Amino acid sequence: MTTHFTIDESAMPGYATRWKGLLFIGISLLVISLDNTILNIAIPSLSRDLNANISELQWIIDAYTLVFAALLLTMGAVSDRYGRKRALQIGLVMFGAGSLGAALSTTTFALILSRGFLGIAGAFIMPSTLSLINVSFPQRERAQAIGIWSAIFGLGIAIGPLLGGFLLKFYTWHILFLINLPIIVIALVGGQRFLAESKDETAPKLDIPGVIFSSTGVFALVYAIIEAGSKGWGNEEVLKLFGVAFVLLAVFAFIESRTEEPMMPLYLFKNLSFSGASIALAMVMFSLAGSMFFVSQYMQTILGYDTFMAGLGTLPVAGGLIVVAPLSAPVSKRIGIKFTVALGIGIAALSLLFMGLTYKIDTPYITIAAGQLLLAAGMGLAMAPATNSIMSAIPANKSGIGSAMNDTTRELGTALGVAVLGTFMNTIYINGVQGSLKLIPGFPKELLDAVSSSIQAAHAIAAMPQVPKFMGALIISTSNQSFVDGMTHAMTVGAIIMACSAAFVLVTLPSRIKEPVEGEIVAAPEPELTIAPAAGD
Repeated sequence: MTTHFTIDESAMPGYATRWKGLLFIGISLLVISLDNTILNIAIPSLSRDLNANISELQWIIDAYTLVFAALLLTMGAVSDRYGRKRALQIGLVMFGAGSLGAALSTTTFALILSRGFLGIAGAFIMPSTLSLINVSFPQRERAQAIGIWSAIFGLGIAIGPLLGGFLLKFYTWHILFLINLPIIVIALVGGQRFLAESKDETAPKLDIPGVIFSSTGVFALVYAIIEAGSKGWGNEEVLKLFGVAFVLLAVFAFIESRTEEPMMPLYLFKNLSFSGASIALAMVMFSLAGSMFFVSQYMQTILGYDTFMAGLGTLPVAGGLIVVAPLSAPVSKRIGIKFTVALGIGIAALSLLFMGLTYKIDTPYITIAAGQLLLAAGMGLAMAPATNSIMSAIPANKSGIGSAMNDTTRELGTALGVAVLGTFMNTIYINGVQGSLKLIPGFPKELLDAVSSSIQAAHAIAAMPQVPKFMGALIISTSNQSFVDGMTHAMTVGAIIMACSAAFVLVTLPSRIKEPVEGEIVAAPEPELTIAPAAGD
């Protein structure tokens, strides 16, 4: 027999100040989402100032992602046990310290360490933002609140290159970390005032074996995906990494299925409102990350935009998300979550197909903007309902771990988007460049290898004074065409993958959320949450 509960909304932690609290949750989230993309625009500056090689640059970018993804599940469980507001505030303080350390770094090693520390701080912040929404908003308002949360998350990712490009016109790369400090102060002060503490009073002791195997397993999986994007999916080292990740995550699943107090209750995955929406959300991030990875390079290297103009060129993504994400709540209420998410992913598939068919060497910006706007509309429509499905399918007192799972799938989708589509693009680019330039009699092999490494390297080599002008022009025209061919083929492949994902959602995701009930071995309902009213309530 299953028993449903009537929730006293006034007893929900932070209910009285929930909308004001959402503002500062959004500001906290903005720090995290900005950090995902703002640094990419500074790669040339970092290379010059720190004498960083390609491997070091990759670690500067990836150190944050790897640590962040690896610790999300752990920090979600920590926030449930010790307090979600507390976890958020601690994470913000740590993020401020890490940002200051990164800004003051004078070596690549120091910057890599600071980026890893920022990953730890981000893992405290990210699950707490969504779990605080889940416990302070009643079900009838939760979809709208999560829609706003999703719009802010997407906004930060989209405006990162724009803000970074603007700041780099006047300052050095250090400003990209210092800009976090005033935002963090505002988030700390407002959060302390308007957010109420909540935690799971029945939470078990921290599952140390679960922490070890989940963290190392997710780290190995994300690292394998990143390496596959650069070294190839058949590379021996990559295959070993995937093998290690599989073993570690299998051991984690075994431990969680046997322990009486698991960190990640595996029964959650039986609920398709949780597991189906998690996969759908990963695919939404797959399309965003894959397309933005190409379009940023395309606008700067092929079309010749400077960093600021290239950042400005991504505004349609931000604008589309701001408009569409909050509208997804009434749409899903009318047609159901299944059809809303599938429609959003289908629109994202159409956007990738449109970009794959229309982007050329001399594509006008209006066409580029149309593709990005279509992508943002699809993402905005799918992201918030999928997130709401995940969070509503778990007990409220497990909001931290549910939010962490939601965030982990986002990170995996992001890494997969760059790695999978990047592999298709690189293969076609290399074949195109080598197939054309090999035909030139006496073309040096070391020069060919360098040109094949990246479009940026090809342009740098073509501009070298020792390279004859006719050969430089040939290198640029060949590499540009090869890059565009690789990009458009990859986007077409992405469109096919997204179309299959939309079909998957239609088959698996329930139209109405299957909410947790007492008979499903779930934890205590919302009224048993610890309540600490915010000051002034």
